[in-house]
Formats: sequence, structure tokens, C-alpha cells
Amino acid sequence: MLQILPISGIPEVKPNDSLAVILTRALDRAAIPLLDGDLLVVAQKVVSKAEGRLVRLDTVEPSELALKWSEQSGQDPRLVELVLRESRRVVRMDQGVLIVETRQGWICANAGIDASNTPPGTVALLPEDCDKSARQLREALLSEAGRRLAVVISDSHGRPWRVGQINVALGVAGMNPLKDYRGKRDATGKVLRATLLSPADEAAAAAGLAMGKARGIPAVLVRGLSFEGEGDGRQMLRRADEDLFR
Repeated sequence: MLQILPISGIPEVKPNDSLAVILTRALDRAAIPLLDGDLLVVAQKVVSKAEGRLVRLDTVEPSELALKWSEQSGQDPRLVELVLRESRRVVRMDQGVLIVETRQGWICANAGIDASNTPPGTVALLPEDCDKSARQLREALLSEAGRRLAVVISDSHGRPWRVGQINVALGVAGMNPLKDYRGKRDATGKVLRATLLSPADEAAAAAGLAMGKARGIPAVLVRGLSFEGEGDGRQMLRRADEDLFR
């Protein structure tokens, strides 16, 4: 049976806090024991806070390029400067939003930089390496709780051709983020040619139902999901030569 267990009572996370300690204490208070084979989905925002990826906008000096893009987009030039610093390239600017490819390879709005649920005048950047963050949290939880589990660092992303945001997996540790059915047969015996699923993204989306955007629940335990192998979030990045829309 698949269970989605929200972890409530998590305090405000500050730079240099141990997420493993915070999460295990919250699980203890909620009387939810960690089990081998569990999957922990943690919102990117609390990971960024723990890693000190908060920036005060009044410390940012916009470049000439940022000022130019700011005039065209209507955004704060200091935010535009941060977006440019965190990006490999600008894919598109439209309707006041910068769509960029981040240094990690994710294509998203404003390089994933967000001012929600941060102190006034500050914004949160994505973790420098989401997969590394997931691995370190997984290792710390093994040390703290003695359980072998998978960890997914999630964030909400918009989607081309569909309205509405959905949580996706950015960092992954302890599981293969993809499940390949290509070459196998369906229930009618037909050979599958293109079915490559992402249980990591599916788990992030399911956890997003329990997290909400304003509930103060930045971590969710997914129990009963079948996953296997090892891998990382970068496996889900489509290669440029396979991208029909780039």
C-alpha cells in the first residue's frame, strides 16, 4: 500500500542547520518511524536555507545587462542579476519572466530563484548541486536514524503547454530516478518503444499534494513505493541533441 505521510512541526530552517536532525526529531514527535525502503521528499527551499543559499537583494549590484533585461521584463534588476549569475543561458524572456537554463541544466523560470517563505528583502537560490545535497542528506539520515532510504529534493516547476505548476525531482539519491519499459511487452503483448517513466518525479508530485504551498510542510515521507538501483537527478535532463523543442 502506498502511503504519503506529511511531516509536520518542522521549525524554521536556518543556515548551517542539520536537516537530518531536524527531520528525525519531527518524525519522532509525529510518531512516524523511518523504515528501510522509505522515500523522503524534501522541498528545495529548506535545503537552500540550510545550505545558506539566501541572498539579500540590497547586497546585489546589477550589471548593465541586468538593467537592460530589467527594463524589458519589468522585474527588479537585482533579481535579474541573480538569475543571470545562476544561468548558463537565457532561453526566452516573455510576460515578465526569464526562462533560463540553470548551471545544473534545469530549464525553468527565473533560475528557480524564489522570494516566497524567505525573510523580507531576501531570495532563495537553488542548491548549488541538488544531487550532492540529496546524497549528503541521505548519508546523514543513515547516520542519524540508521535507515537506508531514498531522498528526493523537489521543487515546483511550470510546464510547457500545460497551465499549473507541479513538483518535480531536482536532486535524487538512493534510487534510479527512471524506470525503463522499452523493449518489454504490454498487457496485449505489444513491444513498448518509448515508455520511460520517472518514479522520482511521480513521487515528488505525489508529495506535493501533501506539502501544499502555504501549509508549512516542507518534507513528506513516501512509503510503499517500489524503486530500485542508484542514480541522480541529472539522468532526467534531456540531451540537447534529443530535444525537439530547444
